[in-house]
Amino acid sequence: MKSFKKIYIEITNVCNLSCSFCPRTKRDMAFMSERSFEEIIQKINPHTDYVCFHVKGEPLLHPKLGAFLDICNNYGIKVNITTNGTLITKVLKELAGKDALRQVNFSLHSFGGREEEKEKYLQDILWASEELLRTTKTNISYRFWNLDQEADQGLAEEEESGENSEMDDTGKYLKILEEAYGIEGSLKHLAAPGRGIKIADRVYISRDYQFTWPSLTEEEDEGKGFCYGLRSHAGILADGTVIPCCLDGEGAISLGNIYEKSLEDIINSPRAKAIHSGFSNRKAVEELCRKCGYRKKFSLS
Repeated sequence: MKSFKKIYIEITNVCNLSCSFCPRTKRDMAFMSERSFEEIIQKINPHTDYVCFHVKGEPLLHPKLGAFLDICNNYGIKVNITTNGTLITKVLKELAGKDALRQVNFSLHSFGGREEEKEKYLQDILWASEELLRTTKTNISYRFWNLDQEADQGLAEEEESGENSEMDDTGKYLKILEEAYGIEGSLKHLAAPGRGIKIADRVYISRDYQFTWPSLTEEEDEGKGFCYGLRSHAGILADGTVIPCCLDGEGAISLGNIYEKSLEDIINSPRAKAIHSGFSNRKAVEELCRKCGYRKKFSLS
């Protein structure tokens, strides 16, 4: 059995957007080289069958995206890509026909362009999705991870009273998706927070509440809880730094560098073992983990 269900690889930490919910990294801007990428794939191949091109940065910016997919295919590794989707029509040729492609996640809550650009943005993604479904075996997931619990409660009360609120961007996008896929009923109500629904063959919608990226500047809590970091997954930053999960966007918990050590040595290091053992006892031993609200989402009783 492989060590991890998936490993996140940050092929670049550069992004073409500046989203309020995703602070830009303070690390040096970097694009992983093809040689470095293949070295990583060789080292992690015994440990996982799946990689995700995601930590910080926009993976569709990488000029070697197609080559990276071919490398993964050569090693029998499947790839998930998480993207804001703004560049999809420009790089579609790099994705079309790639056997390694398993899933493309479009973060539709990311785009905040001018009003006249918004519908074209989604229509481009819909067109590209059709091409990807036709030329690959990939799944498509449209993500709306921007829900606000307090706002949702207010909306529910407003709808119950019969009042109508102005439709936001998410509402407009969901309406377009309803029409594009012939959905009966409102996707706003069909797609419950935290759960995905299938709307067509190999096409899904995922809605969830917005989360705050953990930071050492955030307030620390008591540290109780659980995390799947170093259990189901781990991450590798653009400079080769291995991190316990995809939310350590600044590499605060550096476990070692994949170019200098084997992944096995890194995940068996004292620091990595302490993290794993701590969460086995429902305790966060790292400062960043004690300042991570996302951990509570996966806490086990």
